[in-house]
Amino acid sequence: MTTNKELAIFDLDGTLLDTVADLANATNQALAKCGYPTHPTESYYQFVGNGINKLFARALPEEDSTEENISRIRSLFIPYYNEHNADDSRPYPGIVSLLHELQDRGMKIAVASNKYQQATEKLVRHFFPDISFAVVYGQRDGVPIKPDPTIVYDILQATGISSIHTIYIGDSGVDMQTALNAGVESIGVTWGFRSEEELRKYGAKHIVHSADEIIG
Repeated sequence: MTTNKELAIFDLDGTLLDTVADLANATNQALAKCGYPTHPTESYYQFVGNGINKLFARALPEEDSTEENISRIRSLFIPYYNEHNADDSRPYPGIVSLLHELQDRGMKIAVASNKYQQATEKLVRHFFPDISFAVVYGQRDGVPIKPDPTIVYDILQATGISSIHTIYIGDSGVDMQTALNAGVESIGVTWGFRSEEELRKYGAKHIVHSADEIIG
C-alpha cells in the first residue's frame, strides 16, 4: 500500500497512539470540578475525534453543553492534560517498527491531528524520539479541523510532495473523509477508536488490522 508513495500522513489518537485513557481522565477531572457527571473510559471512544471542544460538548450533559461551559471545561482540562497526557498513553503494537521501516525506506512521515498543537507535538516527541517527522500538525488557531482538508494541503505544501504520491492513515470516519476531501489515498486501521464499519462507510480505500500490513 505504500509502494510508489513518498509521504505517509498519520492521524495521532487511535492510529499511532492509544490515548483514550488520558483523555478520559483529564476530561473527567474537569467535569467533576464543575459538578458534572463523569463517564467510563469506554464512552470516550465515541466522544473523541473532532477536536477537544467537540469532546467537551459530548461529555457535558446535553442541556449544559453551552459555549460558556465548554470554555470552563477546557480551562481545567488543558493544564491537567499537558501534565498527564503520557501517563497511560502508548503506541499501538508494531507502530514504532512501522515508522522506522518507512523512514529507512526514505519516505517522509507527517502527523495530522485534531488534538491541539502543543499536546500533539509533545506526544510525538515523547513517544517517537528517533523518527524525523517532516511535519507535525495538530489543531492550530485559524485552521479548520478535519475533515476539512486544509491540514493535508498544508502538509503537502510543506513537504513539496503531490497528493498522488501521498497516503493517509487513520482510524475514523473523520480521517477517511479528510483523505477523500484532500484527494489522497486512504488506509483505515481497525485497532483504533472506531469501527471497521465506520471506516468503510466513509470511503476507506484500504483496511488493515495490523501495522505491518501498511508496508505491503
